[in-house]
Formats: sequence, C-alpha cells, structure tokens
Amino acid sequence: MFTITTPEQFLRQARKFFKRHPELTSRFARVLTDLQNDPFQPHLALHPLGGKLAGCHAVSLPYSYRITLTLLITEKEIILLDVGSHDDVYR
Repeated sequence: MFTITTPEQFLRQARKFFKRHPELTSRFARVLTDLQNDPFQPHLALHPLGGKLAGCHAVSLPYSYRITLTLLITEKEIILLDVGSHDDVYR
C-alpha cells in the first residue's frame, strides 16, 4: 500500500480546481484510493512524463483532466503535484 502526500501547493491547486469542477470530486477520491492500493492498475493509465516534468508521472481523472505526481516506489510514497486540465498541468 502506498502513502499519499499532499503538499500545500497541491492543496491550493485542488481547492481552485474543485470549485470549478465539483462534479469530479468523487472521481478524484476513487482515483486516490486506487493509487494508494496499486498505482499500476491499467485503468489509471499511469504514465511517465518527459521534458521539464521528467521524473514525474500522470494519471487521468477523466480523459481531459490530469493529476501529476511523483511516484517514489522504494518508499511506497506518492506525492501529488498538480491537478487540472491536460494543458494546464503540462505547462
């Protein structure tokens, strides 16, 4: 089981995001539960990022929204970095 860490910057981003998209709150909770149990489940579509976000990963909320994260496998820790539209989180 992985632990999920939510830095203050992520919490600020998430508050803004969920004010605009309250309908995604329950989906987000399900994704976090699935990440915590096993981040490599196929339906999460966990994928590594490149470029300036190299070393980070992302999962889809629904298709047009993403959660970026750092996955520390040796420590079994997931650090959430950003949540938002596809274009916003990859800026």
